[in-house]
Amino acid sequence: MEDPPTAALKAVTLTHVRYPRGDSLGHFLAWVSLIPVFISFGGFISHFVFRRELQGLCFALGLIISQVINELIKSSIQQSRPSSMCAVLEVCDSHGWPSSHSQFMFFFSTYFSLLCLINGVGVSSPSSRRIIALLPWPSAFLTLYSRVYLGYHTVPQVLAGSTLGLLLGAGWYWIVDTMLVDFFPAVEESAIGRFLYIKDSTHIPNVLKFEYDNARAATKKPAKD
Repeated sequence: MEDPPTAALKAVTLTHVRYPRGDSLGHFLAWVSLIPVFISFGGFISHFVFRRELQGLCFALGLIISQVINELIKSSIQQSRPSSMCAVLEVCDSHGWPSSHSQFMFFFSTYFSLLCLINGVGVSSPSSRRIIALLPWPSAFLTLYSRVYLGYHTVPQVLAGSTLGLLLGAGWYWIVDTMLVDFFPAVEESAIGRFLYIKDSTHIPNVLKFEYDNARAATKKPAKD
């Protein structure tokens, strides 16, 4: 009796990361490649649970749109990943141009930097804004390097992804800051906005101090009563 044919398996390439056994740098860069996953599931979910800021929700929406665009381009261009490594990495059935990891990180870094420099993210000091704006960029360039080092992409593929991410990040920030921001008050006052406590704090110069002062005031008030 013949065995039934085995169905072809396909890996989820966003989390499917391999590195050469015994390669410490490769091991480190494999973790670097997972930064988009940490940002998506750790950063934005935590942000929604604890902050519920409209600017953060728009940020997350932009990243989702960026990744949809990435998949549409990949399925249209259908450029293969590096042939020398795709069989070993089990990614020959997926496409490599443009790199989604590079696009994600450059979109994230561009939007985050513009948000810091223009809106301030609740920090009033210009020097502090500039320092905070630089924070995601080392991870972005490390992610770009990791995808080439580990054999998942060619240099043109990661450059295409990073360029597209930068352009989409800047373009989406412009859309949010000049168009969507006008709808923030209506969203805050809507039934779902009130139910989920969705808010916009970008107009507050120093959100950390504002919340700290209000939290302390709320703590002291019962004692006075």
